[in-house]
Amino acid sequence: MKIIYKVLTLIVYILLPFISIFRIYKKKENLKSIKQKIGNYNIKPKKKIIWFHGSSVGEVLSVVPLIQELEKNNNIDQILITSSTLSSGKVLSNIKFKKTVHQYYPIDVTFIAEKFLNYWKPKACIFIESEIWPNMVEKIKEKKLPLILLNARITKKSFKRWSKIRLFSENIFSKFDLCAPQNKETHSYLKRLGSKKLKNLGNLKLCDTKQKSLIKLKSSQKKFFKSKKVVLTGYSTHPTEEEFCVDIFERIRKKKNEILVLIPRHVERANAIINQLKHRNLIIQKHTLGNKIQNNIDIYLIDTYGEAKKFLRYSKIIFTGGSIIPHGGQNPLDAVRENAIVLHGPNVQNFKEIYAFLSKEKISYQFRNFNQALKYIKNKKSVNINTKLKLKTISSKILKNTKLELMKYV
Repeated sequence: MKIIYKVLTLIVYILLPFISIFRIYKKKENLKSIKQKIGNYNIKPKKKIIWFHGSSVGEVLSVVPLIQELEKNNNIDQILITSSTLSSGKVLSNIKFKKTVHQYYPIDVTFIAEKFLNYWKPKACIFIESEIWPNMVEKIKEKKLPLILLNARITKKSFKRWSKIRLFSENIFSKFDLCAPQNKETHSYLKRLGSKKLKNLGNLKLCDTKQKSLIKLKSSQKKFFKSKKVVLTGYSTHPTEEEFCVDIFERIRKKKNEILVLIPRHVERANAIINQLKHRNLIIQKHTLGNKIQNNIDIYLIDTYGEAKKFLRYSKIIFTGGSIIPHGGQNPLDAVRENAIVLHGPNVQNFKEIYAFLSKEKISYQFRNFNQALKYIKNKKSVNINTKLKLKTISSKILKNTKLELMKYV
């Protein structure tokens, strides 16, 4: 299996010019990301570097609070974050770091992995959640560098896939010096897959970044939201879920100044969403057209990355997406930190422990159908204000424990 994987990654490298053209056309890559993914870097590395890698927006954001804590350590000269998606790069560019830099993750070909490690020379390599690349793992251990799987998440589905290549899986997972699972299910799966050292440090997604976005609302946008009442926000929505939010909105709206805010998971879908909702005869305002904001709109559509938090504060009821469709849900904690009630469908298995906590605190509600959701909104209660304090306490403990553990390997 190891040889097969190496051959397959080499074929991908040979085909890379064609793949790159296609992905640039689809706006999944740009020239900067392609260059970095084949080992051409535009930042000079410093002496003592810690390297974090997460695939996309959710993964990299989960370690931002931890990185902000590590930046205070004088023994660390630089922190490198790599990610695979353009959206994650855009989000990170809106966060002000002191000594952290971002680059795109190299494709998993042996000689490119070698080039990456030789250039950056990290003192510790930390993969986030389920980002595991066999060729890179092999090269890291050849150089005898500490290798950590942080906030690890293995789903039932991914466990079944890894189990089909048991020997290959055990060879990979046994190479990690530390695996820190984010939940009990993952702990069990990692143990069965051959992880040698497991330690529960808590779920980093419970932690919040102290850094506000560098992007501020324009005065016209602030004035607009002060004059409106956001009766519902659809947060991190996926296809078909915008229609659900509009259905709810049309049933609960009582006054013309009441609006719906939509924040799609993938903001490049903005135009598709507008086309999808054309038959509704509702006026939709895109955020990027904020200079020409209309006062009589019905829906405010966010079509930029890294700005969601600024709009969550305006709504007391927030629907979290990926929960009606079989996606597994999205992280609801940003909504909770704005003292909002979280409304979600049944498919939240990717964050089931977080949603269980919120349900216990009576600040989230799971509905099975449209009528249940509508009934709950009409009979909504205020949020338990102590939840924010409880989250802050849990967050501080997780960050402290994780930081102490990581420093053992640096």
